[in-house]
Amino acid sequence: MDSIQDVFNQIALTLTKHFDSVYYVDIETDHYKEIVSLPHFEKLGIPKEGEDFFADTMMNAIRCVHPGDLEFVRQIYDRNLMLERLSKDGTYTVVYRLIIDGKIVHMRHIELLSDDKKHVICCLENIEEEFQKREELERNFQSAERMARLDELTGVKNKNAFKEYTAMIDEKLNSDSKFQFGVVMCDMNDLKLINDTRGHSFGDEAIQTTSRMICNIFMHSPVFRIGGDEFVAVISGRDFERRERLFDKLRKESVANGRARSGPVVACGIAVYEEGKDTGFSSVFERADRLMYENKDELKAAHIKEGFREMERLEVPITEERKRLLDALFGALYTVAGEGYIYLNDMRHDFSRWSFSMVADFGMSSEYLYHADNFWQECVHPDDMKIYREAVDAALSGNAELRPISYRARKADGTYVILSTRGFVLTDSNGEPEYFGGIIVQK
Repeated sequence: MDSIQDVFNQIALTLTKHFDSVYYVDIETDHYKEIVSLPHFEKLGIPKEGEDFFADTMMNAIRCVHPGDLEFVRQIYDRNLMLERLSKDGTYTVVYRLIIDGKIVHMRHIELLSDDKKHVICCLENIEEEFQKREELERNFQSAERMARLDELTGVKNKNAFKEYTAMIDEKLNSDSKFQFGVVMCDMNDLKLINDTRGHSFGDEAIQTTSRMICNIFMHSPVFRIGGDEFVAVISGRDFERRERLFDKLRKESVANGRARSGPVVACGIAVYEEGKDTGFSSVFERADRLMYENKDELKAAHIKEGFREMERLEVPITEERKRLLDALFGALYTVAGEGYIYLNDMRHDFSRWSFSMVADFGMSSEYLYHADNFWQECVHPDDMKIYREAVDAALSGNAELRPISYRARKADGTYVILSTRGFVLTDSNGEPEYFGGIIVQK
């Protein structure tokens, strides 16, 4: 029969290649012997052999076990608990941390019960490299998962995340119909114009600025980019309670940016979930989207009106090239109109051309005029000024269709006549207002 030393040697030969430390424990006497040595244990003065494995291990654990795992390790090396575990399965594996040379090292602890049920083998394996690789894989996986739900350009959540989030809200509504939330739909104006005139890199920067603007206002709500220039903020909690103030801030910033041309102009609409009215998230979203488009039309009208206000400040004379273009368009309009008075205004220079008959009948100084609207408003009957201004505003709302109205205007001889007129705006290829014109018929 082999001696105990021969048994140790056989065990050591088998385990040395796999483990950094191996203890052979006689569970009848608790005597133990280290048959594979961890160099760090030698530095700490931990004995290689002793008469009470469990008591010594508990005492030595303080020297090298990570403080956060110390209580856990004490349970691992509790004699009764270990024997109870091994009596069921014959083996047990767990991971805990050691402090080796001032660094955290993850160790795999494996305990085995011998066939004769009288000895336990406790092994330690350094798995730090394995642990780090697994951690890296997990980080990469989490990063990939996160990136799959983030918009690369702005860093906010993307359309995939939006679909998941809306599904989650619908599930929540199924269990809690009292849940309060709102949807703010946002659309950045003039992205195509920016891309066409200043380049896509500038357009990307404008999208990023828009994203920051929305996120800075709805700081406690998730923001999603669901299209090229479309963003959605789903508000609840604190932002929901302050929704009117926050939404008003968004609109005011947009208007201020448009006037100063200092930042993004965002058309936006807000809708709040109404129990009994809304069937789910989609109905709230659709209502916010509809309101956003209404706001977009309002901003467009304001933009064109601003163009007219800019005309009043223009002092740059029209160029010969622009004058020739005005004449060509006027000629085309005259041909289409057939009869009546005609006028056409180049909004970039507030320079207009009027038909000869209109010049003669209303006492204009020339068929070509700068700031002609100032003269024409003097001709409109005071009682009809409101009708006239509303018609101009309607034309400036962006509706290119000719809209007829009637009002009274004073001719050169001082008499008033009733005029029926249709006003319209022509925009350039980028959607910017460029010409304002009209066809006027005397009744």
